[in-house]
Amino acid sequence: MGDSIAGAQAPALEAALEAGGVTFMNATSDGGGNVVAGDHPVTKMGAKSTWKTLREHLTSFRPTVVAYQITTYDWGSGSQQLAAYRKLAKTAEDGGARLVLVSAPPFKIDDFFRPHAAAIKSAPRMAARAADTENARYLDASQLWGTDYSADRAQRSKDGIHSCQQGSAAFATWFAKRLGELTEFTPAAPATWATGSWTGDERYVKLGCG
Repeated sequence: MGDSIAGAQAPALEAALEAGGVTFMNATSDGGGNVVAGDHPVTKMGAKSTWKTLREHLTSFRPTVVAYQITTYDWGSGSQQLAAYRKLAKTAEDGGARLVLVSAPPFKIDDFFRPHAAAIKSAPRMAARAADTENARYLDASQLWGTDYSADRAQRSKDGIHSCQQGSAAFATWFAKRLGELTEFTPAAPATWATGSWTGDERYVKLGCG
């Protein structure tokens, strides 16, 4: 689950997990995917759609793990964020799944995001607090990306927000390893999936990736 940032990572993650024998569902949403409704009409509408879709997936797909990457739209107060992430953990548990909360990579805070910079900054802290339940874990993706979106290590595309194939493969490798540690499965070696057909996904063309 997540927004378009997670959506750009999803093709690589699907390839990595399925190569390791794990069935994957891409539940990301471009321009939304958030669970924090906040007080903004866009985020309220996005959260309503996300919660509805999640409940449908829990019933039809029956996942054992729900992974949620904090979105760029999780705007709201710290208490609203904390309540939403705790609700997500409980909803996943009620559906028979464990929740893994993942911080977003560093991304460019442009004119669109600037009014919500405080909420974007507080969301990872609230997610980490929400993961104090037995059924949830928090993963700090800065271990992979660092904290500077413009650094080579962050592997952002030209827009400073999303990742191209190389960054998506790096995330998939990192996340599959962490997921393997949490759920006791052995991830497939990147050599078995990293140059597969997923690299031709149309979203990378739209991002201007090489």
